[in-house]
Amino acid sequence: MSVQYYEGIGRRKESVARVRLMSGSGKFIVNDKEAQAYFTRLGDMEAILRPFAAAGQDAKSFDVTVLVKGGGVSGQTGAVVLGLARALVKMDPNLVPAMRKYGLLTRDARVKERKKPGLKRARKAPTYTKR
Repeated sequence: MSVQYYEGIGRRKESVARVRLMSGSGKFIVNDKEAQAYFTRLGDMEAILRPFAAAGQDAKSFDVTVLVKGGGVSGQTGAVVLGLARALVKMDPNLVPAMRKYGLLTRDARVKERKKPGLKRARKAPTYTKR
């Protein structure tokens, strides 16, 4: 017996999140941990649950399992948000305008710029000394 689920892949910076959404009792599991235990920063859980609010759905009526790899806390949060929004759109394609309105389906393509030779960082030059 297989369970029907909807999957969305989210990416942000170096993070990749695979989000699976299925009807259930409101469990939110991230990398085999409770979501509140995994995302402890202030505001992260509100950001992650924003796709449910945009869709007008209650998060308590779904079970969500997330496998997120790479990057830091901020990148992983953004990846989970995008993956969850994509999974909700797969479940109900009529949600696309609502998700677009809040910018939840747009992949944030900003990544760290590479370091260039002769510079300290991507753009910071060494201090110029005349003598």
